[in-house]
Order: sequence, then structure tokens, then C-alpha cells
Amino acid sequence: MVSKSLKINKEQIKSLFNNTSDLVVYEFETLNNIKLMICYIEGFVEKSLLDRDIIKPIILNLDDNRDIKKVLYVSNVNEFNSLQEIADKMVYGGVALFVDKVSQCYVVNLNHWDKRSIEEPQSEAVIRGPKEGFIEDLATNKVMLRRRIRNNNLVFEDYIVGKQTRTSISIAYIQDVVNEEVLAEVKKRINWNIDIDGILESGYIQQLIEDNPSSLICTIGDTQKPDVVAGKLLEGRVAVFCDGTPHVLTMPKLFIEDIQSSEDYYSRPFYATFLRLLRINCLLLSIILPGLHVALQTFHQEMIPTVLLTTMAGAREGVPFPAMIEAFFMTFMLELMKESGIRLPRAVGSAVSIVGALVLGQAAVEAGLVSAPMVIVVAATAIAEFAVPALTEAIIIYRFIFILLGGFMGLYAITCGIIVISIQILSLNSFGIPYGFPLAPVNKQGLKDSVVRFPLRSFIYRPKSLEKRNIIRQKDIRKK
Repeated sequence: MVSKSLKINKEQIKSLFNNTSDLVVYEFETLNNIKLMICYIEGFVEKSLLDRDIIKPIILNLDDNRDIKKVLYVSNVNEFNSLQEIADKMVYGGVALFVDKVSQCYVVNLNHWDKRSIEEPQSEAVIRGPKEGFIEDLATNKVMLRRRIRNNNLVFEDYIVGKQTRTSISIAYIQDVVNEEVLAEVKKRINWNIDIDGILESGYIQQLIEDNPSSLICTIGDTQKPDVVAGKLLEGRVAVFCDGTPHVLTMPKLFIEDIQSSEDYYSRPFYATFLRLLRINCLLLSIILPGLHVALQTFHQEMIPTVLLTTMAGAREGVPFPAMIEAFFMTFMLELMKESGIRLPRAVGSAVSIVGALVLGQAAVEAGLVSAPMVIVVAATAIAEFAVPALTEAIIIYRFIFILLGGFMGLYAITCGIIVISIQILSLNSFGIPYGFPLAPVNKQGLKDSVVRFPLRSFIYRPKSLEKRNIIRQKDIRKK
């Protein structure tokens, strides 16, 4: 508790912060000999505002110990009696003001720290649409969302999680639109499932509150684009912001979202539909193609046209490894090249990619380690994978599984693998909502924004599984 003695308060606040070197404690007196003490964390406070709007008016104008609010040139002044609450405010840029013979502390928020400028997220680049993306500052991210939903029903609820990091997170939703059951479940899981010592990125929250931790498919979406979050909130979803990361979580997530892009809604419906069909084919190719190639070369040569089979056999002549080992080697080298290209500095990373492409391509074929058709298959697989970035992690694992299935048991195993994975994916739930909606269970309204993207004027209702109260999105102008 705050004492009336400045000396005791000084000792307590220093003890609370374990005499850390970045704690600033400044004692001063007014012209009327009133003693005060200011405490803050170095680098978290705008010092020019502190000098101009707090210290200077206090020294010149304070006549009574309890009239502190009357002389300050700031509006956000809060009173606290608990030292722990004061410390919590200080680590987020609060300035604690102790007055001699007053058993309360006044805290003014003057937070200020360097931020990254707003840029287009590299992983979600678009040709048409907003180019700005979230940054690592929670307050800035909230403003960016508020600029797109200028509605008093947009609500942010703040929480502090992580016993050591004391990370600030915020739940965002639209009051009249949100699915109340999903919102209650998100709050429950944040309160009950998160008891960890530190939250360093929203990925921690994603793993702690998701429905199916053992599944390769994540049932919580994440994005860096404010327009994407705004669109999902308008459908009744909930978003979770985390301080220190540009990745914002959205829930519930449906499978169909992985093949959708924000740009689909800014383009003509026919072209958007074409792009979605293209992404579905890319998804299938990126998972199955290497395994299918291995199965055909190992067990089912009779299914390959004679001319093509002759060409492939000629290309494989002299290759010492079976097709499965060959596919494993090339796929492993592909992932190795991607990983090293990402981790290294950009200039070096691009050089690694060029060297890797030469080694994996021409040099490996000329050395007789792999065949030219396998290089083409793996290259096509890599290109297809980039068209579905939301599922990259699952695609890589499933690809290795299908190479094994194709190498050991051929097309029969691949067919069984497709059936098992499809059943497993469609059996998932995301915060009580079927992951396969609107394909399984089938929903007529939902299908208008699934594989085929209908014109926007046909989106009369919000997705049935997401919102059950305020379901009407727009008037049906086609009836006029």
C-alpha cells in the first residue's frame, strides 16, 4: 500500500523493481516547499511531456498537497493505492507521482517508445486492396482496426497474460454481430487455459486455446491485415490482438478460409472463383504430386502412356536410388533451401537460393543422383505450395507422408490416405463450429462464398454457423 512518507514509498518501489537500473526516481520540491517524487521506467516515457505538462506546472502552481489534479496539464490521471497496480502501469509507460503526506499515488500515462513504421505485410501482399499491415504496437493496431469499423459497437476487452512477461492482449468483436457462444468460449479459454510464465507472440495464445493441439491443421486463423480482421468481425467472429506482434488471431476458423484471399472480394466474382479453384488444385498438387509420381514409377507403370514412360525410363537411367528415396532427397533439399534462405540475411539468402537451385537442378541431374522428371515434380510442388501459404506447415508434413505411402503401397495407399485425411479434417471443430462448414455440413447460403464466389449483392445473410441473431447483412435489392 502507498504510504504517506515519501521515503517509505521510495524504498518500497525500489524493492518492488529489485533496484533495477532503468527505474528512474526523481524527487523535487515546489515553490511552496511541498515534496514530491516521480517514478518511471527509462525509455518508456515521453520526457518532454513529463517536463512540460507535469513537473513544471507542479513546481510553479501547486499550493496544496491534494490539489495535484488541478495543476497538471494532462487528462489521463488515475489514482492508485496498491503498489503492484502502480508497477503494472509503469511497465506500460505510466509515470507514478507520489506526494508527501498523501496516501495515494497519481499515475499518468505518457508511454512512448520507438515503433516500426506501417508497411505492407510481405506474406500477404495484394495487387488490389489496402497495403498497410499491423505492427508490433497494440494501441496502433487497435486504431488501424477502428479506422475500418467506425462504429460504437466495436468493442475491445483488454487482458494481461503471462506471469512473468505481463503481456497485454485484447479481444475485439462487434457487439450486435458477434456469436455470443464463441465469444464466451474465447474468454473462458483465455482465463483458464493460459497460465504460462510468458507470452512472446500470438502463436503462444494460438497453441494454448486451440481445439485440436495434436492436429496438423490449425483451427485458429491469423493475419497481419486490418481489412481481413474487419471482414471476419463483420461475419460474427472474434479477434485477439497481442502486444509485440503484428499477427492477429481470428476465430472460429473454417477450412474454406485457407483458399480465400482478401483480394477475392475486391475482384470480379468470376475471376475470384477461378483463383479459388486454382488454389484448391495447388493444394492437392503440393501434397499429393510427389507421392503420386513415386507410386506410378514404382507400382503402376502401366498407367503411364507408353511414350511418356519411355522418356521417364530414359531419364532415370543411371540413377542409383529408387523413386521414393529420390523424392525424399529432393523434397528434403527443397525444405533445407527454403529454411536457410529465410534464416540468412536477404543478400546471402538469395545467393543460397540460387546455388541451391543450380545444385538441385542441373548439377544433380548431370551427376546422375536424380532424374529430370523428379526435379520438375518437386519444382511444381514448391510453386503450388506458395499459392496456399496458410496451410504450408500441414502441406509439408502431409507431402512426406504421401511419398511414404506411394513408395510402399502405391495408389491404393494414396487413396486411403486421402480418405483418412479428409475425414480427419472434416471432423475438426473450431470453438464449437464445424471446420468443414459450409461444405460439411452443407449450407446453401454459405456455399455462395466458398469455392465459388457469388456476387456481393447475393450475400444477404451472414454465415449461418457463425451468427444466429443478427443474420441479415444487407437488403435483397434483387426483389425491388
